Amino acid sequence: MTRSEWFTSFDVEAFEVPGGREENWRFTPLKRLAGLHLGEAATTGTATVDVVAGEAVRVETVERGDARLGVAGTPGDRVAAQAWNSFTGATLVTVPKEVVATEPILVTVTGAGRGTTSYGHVQLRAEQFAEAVVVLDYRGSGVHADNVEIVLGDGAKLTVVTVVDWADDAVHVSSHHGKVGRDATLRHTVVTLGGNLVRLSPTVAYDGPGGDAELLGVYFADAGQHLEHRLFVDHGVPNCRSNVVYKGALQGEDAHTVWIGDVLIRAAAEATNTFELNRNLLLTDGARADSVPNLEIETGEIEGAGHASATGRFDDEQLFYLQARGIPVEQARRLVVRGFFHEIIAKITVPEVRERLEAAIEAELEAVGV
Repeated sequence: MTRSEWFTSFDVEAFEVPGGREENWRFTPLKRLAGLHLGEAATTGTATVDVVAGEAVRVETVERGDARLGVAGTPGDRVAAQAWNSFTGATLVTVPKEVVATEPILVTVTGAGRGTTSYGHVQLRAEQFAEAVVVLDYRGSGVHADNVEIVLGDGAKLTVVTVVDWADDAVHVSSHHGKVGRDATLRHTVVTLGGNLVRLSPTVAYDGPGGDAELLGVYFADAGQHLEHRLFVDHGVPNCRSNVVYKGALQGEDAHTVWIGDVLIRAAAEATNTFELNRNLLLTDGARADSVPNLEIETGEIEGAGHASATGRFDDEQLFYLQARGIPVEQARRLVVRGFFHEIIAKITVPEVRERLEAAIEAELEAVGV
């Protein structure tokens, strides 16, 4: 089936209960989803959402019937539809027209606690020619499913950095829906570190020509963790650009990561330029990384399109080069891992997030003895 024909709906019952053989679910351990995929997981707690923003930024809590909600995209699976129908109040953050937010906007989502299930909805909106950086930070415990809408008006520039750093018990299923206006620029970065099971699905679609989207990701899986990222970039209008780069490291028995990268260039999307890359570094035995890039092109009138994927262990040539210059093997391994992630870390413009990520990687390397 072409990616353009995948079913979407706000109705939970319009989706069949997944059994694990469906393309959209075949890598996900359904038994570890705490019933979210069944559409029957009752709300037993409420995740808290705290927002720190400048005076020019509007922060609201709105009901599901608000006309501004649901414009960025429609749920593409049963869990996303359940989250849409189960949240009690949506957090709406708006950067008004032509406003340039000088400080990062901090949105912190804290789980309801171990053994609880919660649902949420966050919309990040940059109106025409607005500019802002938003840090969306997930932390705490519990089972949480949500939808995140990212809406860019014409000419807007929005950077969204999502940090997923749950406690070890947490289960998190999240769908990000990005809508990029004419000549707008979206920089979307995901940093996934914590949680028992995390499944994050960013989708980007264009609302006018000239849109530019860059989707970056860093993830580090420990023993027993399942970290899954499923991306979809939908080029439906001409003269737009997308670039996807995700990198992950794994260590420990049964550490498992999944990366699915779907790019669709529709017939109307002439002069599209797109590329996607996923690389995985296996630090120990017993870890597994699944990587599936998909590129579907319906027109030959494009500027460029490509994808690449690689999974492997330390580069022996890099280690030899460093050791030949007197660097001990353990330090050489650390330098290789730092260099592996540097391309993405260097693009994180929020110093606190960059330093937090660097410290987390150092702690992971220390734990595995690299």
